[in-house]
Amino acid sequence: MKIKIEKNYENQRIDKALAEITNKSRMNILKLIEDGNIRINDKPVKASYKVSENDLVELIEEEPKSLDLEAQNLNINVVYEDEYVAVINKPKGMVVHPGAGNWDNTLVNGLLYELSDLSSINGVIRPGIVHRIDKDTTGLLMIAKNDLAAESLMEQLKNHECKRTYHALVYGVINENKGRINAPIGRDPDDRKKMAVVKDGKNAITNFTVLKRFKNFTYIECRLETGRTHQIRVHLEYIGHPLVGDKTYGRRKVIGDLGQFLHAKTIGFKHPKTGEWMEFDSEIPEYFQKFMDELE
Repeated sequence: MKIKIEKNYENQRIDKALAEITNKSRMNILKLIEDGNIRINDKPVKASYKVSENDLVELIEEEPKSLDLEAQNLNINVVYEDEYVAVINKPKGMVVHPGAGNWDNTLVNGLLYELSDLSSINGVIRPGIVHRIDKDTTGLLMIAKNDLAAESLMEQLKNHECKRTYHALVYGVINENKGRINAPIGRDPDDRKKMAVVKDGKNAITNFTVLKRFKNFTYIECRLETGRTHQIRVHLEYIGHPLVGDKTYGRRKVIGDLGQFLHAKTIGFKHPKTGEWMEFDSEIPEYFQKFMDELE
């Protein structure tokens, strides 16, 4: 597609101008720019480029890939659903989206079965996915059913406007009633498969409140200000109180095979269409509660 910029768009950012001209979402335009699929006067540009009258814009759109994933009845617990968003309660042991070695029995496979519409903005293997939790973490996730919802939810996540609280069981007794962990997270220089607190990492902040103390463990609530990969797990290990059951960042000897004791308990966000604040809560899994009952 080739477009000649008219005078009324002059001095607008390229992403804003093209979103208005083409009726595509700004997120979609930004992705095309990032992939080098938007050129102006035969040259690639950055999103910050401001257009001039008579600029010739070439927009290269790749053929949409077919989503060759099987819809599977995985009994996904849909907590809430309307035409824009859904909230689901993910069980332990389920990968969120397909990838190498995991093309079946993922949350996406289950969503394709349960929900009639899903946003495609994040690609063919992540329909509806705007954020994720680890395979062995349980709890609530927001799902976008169309691109408008996806853009809104991702923007809220980016601006730290969503409420996300987790409940966790950690090793050792935390003496402070509350704490704030402000430590940057990036790839572990000694193991690229892991994340770690590193000097040149991305800003990461986790707030925690002690809910209950046991003899050798502490039950806490964590509230995220940022959303880095493995953030809670890395931060808890960093302060010397690793997550119980975490095979990557926890103690060498893992307690049983129940999985990690981390549950995404509460999620809150503004509805993408109405702007109404919506908040959902969930019970911690039975195995989690049973283990704590045994610690009493």
